[in-house]
Amino acid sequence: MAITLAMNALSQEAPITDSLTAAFKEAGFTLALVGGPVRDAILGRLGNDLDFTTNARPEATKAIMKKWADAIWDTGAAFGTIAGKKGDHTIEVTTYRSEIYDPNSRKPEVDFGDSIIGDLGRRDFTVNAMALELTGETPEFIDPFNGVTDLAKKLLRTPGSATDSFSDDPLRMMRAARFMSQLNFTVDSSVIEAMQNMSERITIISAERVRDEFIKILMSDNPRAGLSLLVETGLAAKVLPELPMLKLEIDEHHHHKDVYEHTLTVLEQAIALEYRLDGPNLINRLAALLHDIGKPKTRELIAGGGVSFHHHEVVGARMAKNRLKALRFDNETIDSVYTLVFLHLRFHGYGSGEWTDSAVRRYVRDAGDLLIHLHVLTRADCTTRNAKKAAMLATTYDSLEARIAVLQEEEELNKIRPDLDGNQIMEILGVRPSPLIGKAYAYLLELRLDRGPLGEDAAKEELLLWWEKNAAQ
Repeated sequence: MAITLAMNALSQEAPITDSLTAAFKEAGFTLALVGGPVRDAILGRLGNDLDFTTNARPEATKAIMKKWADAIWDTGAAFGTIAGKKGDHTIEVTTYRSEIYDPNSRKPEVDFGDSIIGDLGRRDFTVNAMALELTGETPEFIDPFNGVTDLAKKLLRTPGSATDSFSDDPLRMMRAARFMSQLNFTVDSSVIEAMQNMSERITIISAERVRDEFIKILMSDNPRAGLSLLVETGLAAKVLPELPMLKLEIDEHHHHKDVYEHTLTVLEQAIALEYRLDGPNLINRLAALLHDIGKPKTRELIAGGGVSFHHHEVVGARMAKNRLKALRFDNETIDSVYTLVFLHLRFHGYGSGEWTDSAVRRYVRDAGDLLIHLHVLTRADCTTRNAKKAAMLATTYDSLEARIAVLQEEEELNKIRPDLDGNQIMEILGVRPSPLIGKAYAYLLELRLDRGPLGEDAAKEELLLWWEKNAAQ
């Protein structure tokens, strides 16, 4: 059954496999589809990225791929991998491997092997330790660790000892969380126990590799599952310590929301609103996950009962920036998440709709290109079980968005500029470029935000009045 499903998927989704198989067979080498693509082919979700394994050494693989692929790259040749592009498909062909890791090293020592069984035995999970040998007289399904059974059970196990597997490559512990989120799998108790015992070992993995696995968890259909596993096993304390720290102690006298559960709910609600962002959005999910991480540091108990978290958005924005830097995120992503965390409470100053047009303009100006992201985050941040309160907040935010839409149409808020530009300011004042011109520009921008469009004549009068007071400074 498994071989039929896999072969049908290959023939329908990746017919180019036939010519690649023929090329390796003609050269006297084996070729097998392996790992995730076999799993996905059985599940009916085969993609355009295909992984193969072979007994050919990298040099021989490279020679075959040069003739077959549209383009190739050999940056992974030291690890036995030659990659190529053919049409819409990305192909990786890796020599049978037997990896040995130094417990204190981030990089494996690689020994090439001659046995596909040995190669499968070094893979992360049984559901990824299946292969479809293509170069024999007929295709052969190879499953020495009963991966297809675990696939049917939606169970994650390691081919051998979980401790040995995670000692070889600690990042596999995060992959367990990723597959839990992506595939809705459960994790074998032996795997969970090994993750708990070995969580410290994740610290030898580079920040970039940790970041990439974290992104895959966060961008999955069910990130809560994987994130919860990271917290439960202690891995989150090593790679994203701000998340488990949200599990604040709650006592009977100082009531407050469970910030950790609130955060995961906000994340889920932000995902449900991603249709407003044209689909899954990393910045949206990062901001939702990190929006309250400043609360533990700003928590204060109020005499007589209650808890406050004053300025947690300011503290949290800085913490989010530092964590994303440590995980080697790009500057654009870091800056966007910082801005959203910093602004996520701004709406609550809106009350029941008493904001002036000036305040609305500033809300739009400060959000900039992230305005829709801020709409999504603010709405997702409402997790109250009080239906009346939730409806009131939603209605109030509806009114804010409506006011923004009206002002957008009247004033083009996303293009707010002073009524005079820098050249006009210098011409009117008869001065050369200087820091005062920048201050004059900022003053006119504040007037524009406060009062709306002034027109050039009124702006000129205001500029001259300002100049009389500030020229001598």
